[in-house]
Amino acid sequence: MNPIEGLESLTPKAIVEELDKYIIGQHKAKKAVAIALRNRTRRLKLSTEVRDEIAPKNILMIGPTGVGKTEIARRLARLSGAPFIKVEATKYTEVGYVGRDVESMIRDLMAVGFALVKSEMQGVLREEAERRAEDGLLDLLLPGTKRKQGAAPNEAPRESDGTTELRVAEGLEGDTREKFRAMLREGKLEDRVVEVTIQRQGMAPFEVFAGSSNLEDLEMSVANITNMITGGRNKRKSVSVREAREILVAEQLDKLVDQDKITEEARRRVQETGIVFIDEIDKIANRSDRSGGQDVSREGVQRDILPIVEGSSVNTKYGVVDTTHILFIAAGAFTMSKPSDLIPELQGRFPLRVELESLHAEDFRRILLEPKNALTRQYAELLSTEGVTITFEDAALDRMSLLAAEVNSRMENIGARRLHTIMETLLEDISFNADELTGQSITITTAYVDERLKDIVQDQDLSRYIL
Repeated sequence: MNPIEGLESLTPKAIVEELDKYIIGQHKAKKAVAIALRNRTRRLKLSTEVRDEIAPKNILMIGPTGVGKTEIARRLARLSGAPFIKVEATKYTEVGYVGRDVESMIRDLMAVGFALVKSEMQGVLREEAERRAEDGLLDLLLPGTKRKQGAAPNEAPRESDGTTELRVAEGLEGDTREKFRAMLREGKLEDRVVEVTIQRQGMAPFEVFAGSSNLEDLEMSVANITNMITGGRNKRKSVSVREAREILVAEQLDKLVDQDKITEEARRRVQETGIVFIDEIDKIANRSDRSGGQDVSREGVQRDILPIVEGSSVNTKYGVVDTTHILFIAAGAFTMSKPSDLIPELQGRFPLRVELESLHAEDFRRILLEPKNALTRQYAELLSTEGVTITFEDAALDRMSLLAAEVNSRMENIGARRLHTIMETLLEDISFNADELTGQSITITTAYVDERLKDIVQDQDLSRYIL
């Protein structure tokens, strides 16, 4: 597999167009990440000598919460099919403190890459796995009818030892098996109960002792050691044929895929195209007017992150991963601190800085209508499952957008997330009584918006009603 396959058509303009389908505005940020992604594709076409010298240009996104920082990074990774992980800078602590070590972000990214490649390889082998699973289901449905290996199909029977009767019996069994196969393919046996053996596979010794520093990882390691000592135990379970098929297909896929190939490809893809999104990086910045206390630990986290971003080798259960060419995108609101409050070395590792703009009433209106995952469309689809049809008047959408902008200006600016709470408050009664409104069509008007949200409009203490 080649990491650049399928990326040729993703020109910067095409990337921005795809991002526009889900994220309103923020053209500067979209342009920056589009160029960064395209440069990764360009780099992979160069000779090895030149390629190794070109480091990714990491990006620092600056802007209030809810304006699309995380969504841009997530959609970018999904678009490119690259291994992607989002982490919170605040959950890491300096070495020597209780908490997760920064290297765990690379271990988690490698786990994501492994799962991604494994899923792709299993997709290619699924047809063969389903064929084998079908034979396994027939063995469960007709125990004892599995053909014996090594018997010649046209071997002449010897009447002296009763082989004639045996051949007749085998012929009848074969006919029965094929009849059951046909019934299985027609879905006539889906609800029949069979007993399957669920295999518990042990973990590799290195995986058990892979580096970890938090309690959760330690508990998992202890559980894995116990499994190794006991050897794991297979479990028998009675399930329907429908469930058994999925269990057997998963089992066969695990047997068919080459784990070493998956590991090798996943590591290569993580090193060449992996993306790490570090959110809330402003929370570990040292404010210039304060020193001491927890700020010491914050600076320690920055210093621990630095070698990962610069390029270092990290031990994972899938082998050593080089972080030199992984793309890092950091983001923060920087309301209580400034990017210059980060240590100079870390600032230098994020040469591209993009400021995202606050959202206004017109942006909120577009968010309600234009994206593929527009909120109005989401709620309409949810209520349609109860047989309720809802539509929104243009004037009502304008009113909701203005209200969202007003609340954000008076209180904490939480960006587009304000629309979620407004929509929930607006449609609360309809959602609660939806089962009694089946078959009805409801139009959301300006009057309805004012009626449902009148307390918010009148009361200055908006925190009682909306986040």
